[in-house]
Amino acid sequence: MLLFERRQWIEKQVITKGKVDIEELSKQLNVSSMTIRRDLAELEKAGKAIRIHGGAVSPKSLMGETPYASKKEKNIREKQMIAKKALTIIPENASILLDSGTTTMEVARLIKDRADLTVITNDIKIAAELIDSQLKVIVTGGELQNRVGALYGWPTQEMLKNIHVDIFFLGAHAVDIDSGVTAPTFEKSLIKKLMIKAAETTWLLADSSKFDKKAFSPVCPIKSLAGIITDEKLDILDRKKYEEQTVLLLGEG
Repeated sequence: MLLFERRQWIEKQVITKGKVDIEELSKQLNVSSMTIRRDLAELEKAGKAIRIHGGAVSPKSLMGETPYASKKEKNIREKQMIAKKALTIIPENASILLDSGTTTMEVARLIKDRADLTVITNDIKIAAELIDSQLKVIVTGGELQNRVGALYGWPTQEMLKNIHVDIFFLGAHAVDIDSGVTAPTFEKSLIKKLMIKAAETTWLLADSSKFDKKAFSPVCPIKSLAGIITDEKLDILDRKKYEEQTVLLLGEG
């Protein structure tokens, strides 16, 4: 097979499957892994693939950033169920870190009548939700991401490097059994990684619509999570796959 034909074939595999594996392509085409890596590099330059660890994905399969107003009412019942379940794993007098997002917002709404918690967040909307509570609330600071409400940048990073909390509730943009948790930008993934490092345990809060999707920048593998809380709409076969790697809890109605 000529070089042009090989790359054209790989491009079609990326389009139809959404994701390709270097070793599998190497066996199918009877060429070295290095050859496949060079092919994928050229496809990436042409905007036809995005390389990830061990392979590549279609640019169309990656989820972009979603404005807060567009997502706050989506899957609201599922998010509320997830938040109720999350509430059951928060001990008394705990320090918790709430990632920015609409599911973590539902957690904030459920804990604002408590007075025993310390809450750290990089979400100004969550901070505003807790403004009249008796909780100790700490905002990370940093630059505001317009239309989203998240804080980021070096002040956020420095703050996160100097704290330690009991539980981090991680919000997800996209979750995939192989790619793990991914974020739409390097900056977002860096903030989430620092939050994970600052926490004793990390629980992922993600409704079922976030699964089997990938975003641009990796955050963490599924196995590194203490557990996942999602809703009952997650496919049973998918549940089994995730349960092989971590604890999986379903939200309560």
